[in-house]
Amino acid sequence: MRGLGRCLAPLVLLATPAAGQEFDPASVDLAGLIECKASVSAYNNFAFWISDGPVALEKLGWKEATSGNLFLKQYDLPEPVRTFGRETSSIVFTATGPMAVLDGVSAPDLAHELEIVPTVSTAEKFLGEKIVVESTEDANGMKIETRIALNVSTVDSHPGKTLAGCSYALNVTVN
Repeated sequence: MRGLGRCLAPLVLLATPAAGQEFDPASVDLAGLIECKASVSAYNNFAFWISDGPVALEKLGWKEATSGNLFLKQYDLPEPVRTFGRETSSIVFTATGPMAVLDGVSAPDLAHELEIVPTVSTAEKFLGEKIVVESTEDANGMKIETRIALNVSTVDSHPGKTLAGCSYALNVTVN
């Protein structure tokens, strides 16, 4: 998780719990995070907490698995999670969010179900995205851009699998 932690560190610090406030892993709605039903701060709080490594993973009962992809951190779950109307016992994290690793559904079919328009759709690769939230806010001399997008894709490291999940992005610049 260290790699994911480094990617998220600048963003997460903006949304972490206040000092002395303990993160409650029972508060995590993993399916909601995967399906883009959470806020950027809720995702960042969770991502920051799990970047603590073995202690957090042990509390969740997650087992790190080999993903075969430098850009994905994969975990086997102690119990399946139901997301997008399907169950999975395996999830991956990209630099910006969680994705379910799904069997039994093609990426184009799932994208169609979720009303996601593909940006790449070939026999070798599928990639589609639907923006769920996109906003810009000016506050205290800072410009805060929020972007949450639902993604469906295939990757070479997971043949025959469809990855579906959410990308949470927060960009803060000083005006």
